Amino acid sequence: MTQERVEVLFGGQNIILETGKFANQADGAVTVRYGGTVVLVTACVSKEPREDMSFFPLTVEYQEKTYAAGRIPGGFFKREGRPSENEILTARLIDRPIRPLFPKGFYYDVQVMSIVLSSDGEYDPDVLAVIGASAALTISDIPFHGPIGVIRVIRSNDGFLINPSYKQRQESDLDLVIVGTRKGIVMLEGNARQISEEVILKAIDFGFKNLQATIDLQESLAAKCAKKKMQFDPLLVSEELISKIEDSSLDRIKKICQIGNKEQREEAELIIKKELETELVTEGSEITKEDIILAIEKIVNKQVRASILEKNIRVDSRTLEDIRPITCEVGVLPRTHGSGLFTRGQTQSLSITTLGTRSDEQMIDALEGETFKSFMLHYSFPPFSVGEIKPVRGPGRREIGHGALAEKSLSVVMPAKDKFPYTVRVVSEILESNGSSSMATVCAATLSLMDAGVPISDPVAGVALGLVKENDKYVLLTDINGLEDHHGDMDFKVAGTKAGVTAIQLDLKIECVNLDLLKKALEQSHKARLQILDKMYQVISAPRQNLSDYAPRITSLKIKQEKIGELIGPGGKTIRKIIDSTGATIDIEEDGTVLVASTEAEKSNKAIEMINAIVQELEVGQVFTAKVKRITNFGAFCELPSGKEGLVHISEFSNKFIKSLDNEVKLGDEFKVKVIEIDELGRINLSKKQAE
Repeated sequence: MTQERVEVLFGGQNIILETGKFANQADGAVTVRYGGTVVLVTACVSKEPREDMSFFPLTVEYQEKTYAAGRIPGGFFKREGRPSENEILTARLIDRPIRPLFPKGFYYDVQVMSIVLSSDGEYDPDVLAVIGASAALTISDIPFHGPIGVIRVIRSNDGFLINPSYKQRQESDLDLVIVGTRKGIVMLEGNARQISEEVILKAIDFGFKNLQATIDLQESLAAKCAKKKMQFDPLLVSEELISKIEDSSLDRIKKICQIGNKEQREEAELIIKKELETELVTEGSEITKEDIILAIEKIVNKQVRASILEKNIRVDSRTLEDIRPITCEVGVLPRTHGSGLFTRGQTQSLSITTLGTRSDEQMIDALEGETFKSFMLHYSFPPFSVGEIKPVRGPGRREIGHGALAEKSLSVVMPAKDKFPYTVRVVSEILESNGSSSMATVCAATLSLMDAGVPISDPVAGVALGLVKENDKYVLLTDINGLEDHHGDMDFKVAGTKAGVTAIQLDLKIECVNLDLLKKALEQSHKARLQILDKMYQVISAPRQNLSDYAPRITSLKIKQEKIGELIGPGGKTIRKIIDSTGATIDIEEDGTVLVASTEAEKSNKAIEMINAIVQELEVGQVFTAKVKRITNFGAFCELPSGKEGLVHISEFSNKFIKSLDNEVKLGDEFKVKVIEIDELGRINLSKKQAE
């Protein structure tokens, strides 16, 4: 295959697309280079379509190998294992914008794989991987309604910037990935530090105009080497079967679509499916059970959409902007550090906050280097939440994605480490789900954090908006339920405080939406968010002043850096001795910050006393608890908390005359002593009688 290369200046450096050099047996293969970062992306399609499929079988993989950054993996096996959380999130970032751009009825297996071959540690490969996926599909023979353009936009003091470095992203108050076609926006993903909707829209508009350059680049490459797209017969539901079912059962299906309760609606739908199977799936008939299911799905889809679009009537009889009934509770669990229960309609999240020490931080070993997380939010979606029976294994991609979105929503309101030196973990248990469980998680997590006494700057709430669109006519729906999400065209999640947006995520099932529609959706989400926050304020309006009795109390001390080694001791002997004797947890940082944690004040105080005794400069008049190490005929040598030894002369034991210490003291005895002299050689003289 002939090698082809195209490039364009993009955000201060050239972005380069190449094909024909690597992976030539793939149906499409492209490398994307930006600075010192190179990502290989391939696309492959199966030879035959899947049978009896009701969804497009697309799989997306993204891999970061440590060789890309010039490192060898840790661990016993010295090779990469299961995908990291970042790899899963990036795979989702690729999947979500390309999925709606495949033709309907195309049920061939498609796999897109991205491998980071080189990383300069300065720029995130995720945007390059999305561009590469679009380019690989565009030049392949796989049917794809692309290409799509991708860009990351941040806001800094200099205004909006594109394709920023890791450092620039950390210093910005808005970090937004925008994906679009020539016609409009396909996907959004980002976080913000309580930014107004107006600024978000300006960023989207700025990004949409600038991402066109990445579409131009892909089209230039396609003009040189694109394959002819494969021909296929769309596997669509028989219109004849749909008409037959409508003739016999349309009125019943319409009534089913008006049942607001999820379980009752699903039960009624199951009954009609069984009846139609008995009637139509007969010996000699070509109609299968799967055909019946797909046909009913098609009819329900048409009825739900028509009711919303033509009559503004939703499944549960709400108006277009109504939010389902909300209830909030805090302190629902007796022994946890904080808990919050948020129920919205048939969606319910129980969130639990746990406070830990610095040693509980999560270490993240990524291509850009090693970092530590002191705030974690984990989302759990057990099968009983939707009335199903499934094997329970590790968290799936959906759970990781929803948890990451909720964590992103709340991270901007979390207190700084120097003000709240705790590691905070929130777990959201989804106990019931019928739409927008990730946004319910945001609300429940906020309640839980405030119940735990975590001093967040502002409460955060989230809401999901839906869309039903046919040609130029569309309807926006606030707080979509599961059926509206399933049969609608958009899932637009916006989280934030009263002051502004903290996170945003847009996924579509149609090819794109325009900026005017997004403006209306953001306005509608702002109104809903304020209503939800008001409900939450009625239960708890600010973080509790005191932590739970079961949470550790952390006291922060500051010692001189040159004293760190003295506190740790040879081989950690000194610090282990303090921990063993007090039961407190002690973390020492490079700048001399010492964090002492315990659930019991007495243990913390004892540990602090021992630390101070070690690190403070010895002065005449100080009193310590000392331990007898050696006994002589003229006195006893005692060890101070710092590890240094001093002499208690026989005359300094008591006000009465002591002829011999044999009957007065033995090895291992502990008692209070006072420093009475430090001579020019640094020898320490102590007194027991003056300390009493």
